[in-house]
Amino acid sequence: MALDSGIVEVRTECVVVETDRYRVEGMMTLPREGYRSRVSDHVNRRDQEFFTMVDCQLVSLDGSGRDWSTPVLMLARRHIRLIVPAPGEV
Repeated sequence: MALDSGIVEVRTECVVVETDRYRVEGMMTLPREGYRSRVSDHVNRRDQEFFTMVDCQLVSLDGSGRDWSTPVLMLARRHIRLIVPAPGEV
């Protein structure tokens, strides 16, 4: 009898997220297949208020030049206005 190890295989997907203030491009970790493997399913989870993104570039939408990058970003779901796969990732 095989035992379920509870290990979920994952993949990373480069996404672009827009908030009211920033355009964020970075990597989001998702299950490789099955339940919640699509970006839309993952982001629409009601039990998760924050999402971890890595290798992020943030560009200020107001053109102020307050652009920056960070290795890890915790993004609150309520601030997401738009999320799409990064160009070339479809």
